[in-house]
Amino acid sequence: MPDMQSIVVLAVVIAAMVLFIMEKLRVDLIALCVLLALIVLGLIDSKQALYGFANQATATIAVMFVLSAGLVRTGLVEWLALYLDKLAGKTEPRLIIVLCITIAFLSAFILNTAAVAVFIPIAIVLAKTRKISASRVLIPLSFASQFGGVCTLIGTSTNILVNSMAVDKGMDAFTFFEFAPLGLAMTIVGIIYLVAARWLLPKRKGEEQQVDRYHLADYLAELQVTKKSSLIGKNWEKSKVKTHEKVDLIKFLRNDKATSKPSKTKIREADVLLLHGKMDKLIAMQEKYGLKIHTNTKIDDKKISSDEIKLVEVLIPPQSKLVGHTLQTFEFFRRYGCIVLAVRRLGKIIRDRVAEVTLDDGDTLLLEADKEVISRLLKSRDLIVTNELTELYVRKDKAIIALLMFLAVVILTVLSITPILVAALIGAVGLVLGRCITLEEAYEAIDWKIIFLLGGILPLGLAMEQSGAALWLVNTVLNPFVGFGPLAVLAVLYIITAVLTGFMSNSAAAVIIAPIGLSIASSMDVDPRPFLVAITFAASTCFATPIGYQTNTMIYAPGGYRFTDFTRIGAPLNLIFWGLAVLLIPLLWPF
Repeated sequence: MPDMQSIVVLAVVIAAMVLFIMEKLRVDLIALCVLLALIVLGLIDSKQALYGFANQATATIAVMFVLSAGLVRTGLVEWLALYLDKLAGKTEPRLIIVLCITIAFLSAFILNTAAVAVFIPIAIVLAKTRKISASRVLIPLSFASQFGGVCTLIGTSTNILVNSMAVDKGMDAFTFFEFAPLGLAMTIVGIIYLVAARWLLPKRKGEEQQVDRYHLADYLAELQVTKKSSLIGKNWEKSKVKTHEKVDLIKFLRNDKATSKPSKTKIREADVLLLHGKMDKLIAMQEKYGLKIHTNTKIDDKKISSDEIKLVEVLIPPQSKLVGHTLQTFEFFRRYGCIVLAVRRLGKIIRDRVAEVTLDDGDTLLLEADKEVISRLLKSRDLIVTNELTELYVRKDKAIIALLMFLAVVILTVLSITPILVAALIGAVGLVLGRCITLEEAYEAIDWKIIFLLGGILPLGLAMEQSGAALWLVNTVLNPFVGFGPLAVLAVLYIITAVLTGFMSNSAAAVIIAPIGLSIASSMDVDPRPFLVAITFAASTCFATPIGYQTNTMIYAPGGYRFTDFTRIGAPLNLIFWGLAVLLIPLLWPF
């Protein structure tokens, strides 16, 4: 039996895992709650409370966000992307191969979330010009970014994190290209799989329709009752609108207050109905039932087709300032000068008013904007325009400086001249001094949610080791596999990490499992390196769910995917990668 301190640590671990899986709170807030619990319960001392924020991995990841932003901002990534049209040919298999190879290469050297943010609209346009559904190419795009991310030390935050944990335990640091042999093998196998099994990729219809081309399904919109409405005097239940239009009433507002029985309340002029359904149905209901979008802007197909006014769909990326804000608190209209018509969150029904919805990464906003506003949206770092692709706004004259700075980082790290953190700092400062990126843009480029996640969750790994909880888990859970040798233990560690990553933050999964890997390596008297590699790859390649990895979440809404789309094509790939890891890791990193 574990002692009381180990039991308390395990209780904190379980509570954290449940919170991560439930997704009721932001991951960074959960991490800070974990940190507070560890301090209050006396599981770590006050000095150790700053372990996560002072950790080399946290600082390195922050600087890598700046380096990635510098390469994007100077146009190097876009320059490569704009030449893909010629290389991609006309067929779907060739387009998938070209996109996968390109994004995998980029993701090996810049954080894959940054690469995917740039490529989402590009992939959609390339697919559209070939009359291919965007849903056929966006999953390969996300998966390939994960293939490339595991090829180098800086490809993903998880690689950097596990490397830092290894160094803290007195192990030699992983070299820049140490993951490359296994990463390249997985990349090649992964691309072959995506092409061969592309019949598993979903094909969402409707992009050719005037309104449907904006993927206008599952939106929440506010419609106000006008004096000409045929619904006045009726209640929602008797009006049969739900049956005829396949639109759900989420909330009924009168004088800005929700009614207690929305479906049975008689409708009056000026009432506001929060409706959930296909946006083309919601737009058509304005004329049919005498309603109007509550932004005081009337929309019809003629206006949608106008050269001046367009419907624009934008995605909120993980590092966006909008995350955690509502449209009201962010003052969206003042900042961008366009109207938000509706909000979409795949997999969940939003029950708040549009202006009061607390936005999260992966949400999609439907905007009404003119050409000038669209240009401003394309420049924004807080939104990704997914259905417009015009001239990109970059500092092309600084591209050579950015490239030289990045090459300097790679050379300094590969030749072991300086530690990776020092090399990355040299590159980031060089980008700012070379005016490739402003200091304000450097701060904005850092995904502070990831930084606070690491700052809060890293001490949990420390507490697991100090309390003996990690060793107890090894003796209880993994001991039955010890008799089968280290290879069996490696296989189990990989599977456990992969399953956890499917439902919680990949960094958190790595932090929880890595101490267990280190403890069992010590008890078996084998090199812990193979176990850490298995944990790193399992945490950095999650294909079976849209929430297990940020790039999956980013393409969820633009592709119009369902949760099961990822499971159908991603679960077999996870099993293939598991088999490759079990086969190749012992050959590349002997026990």
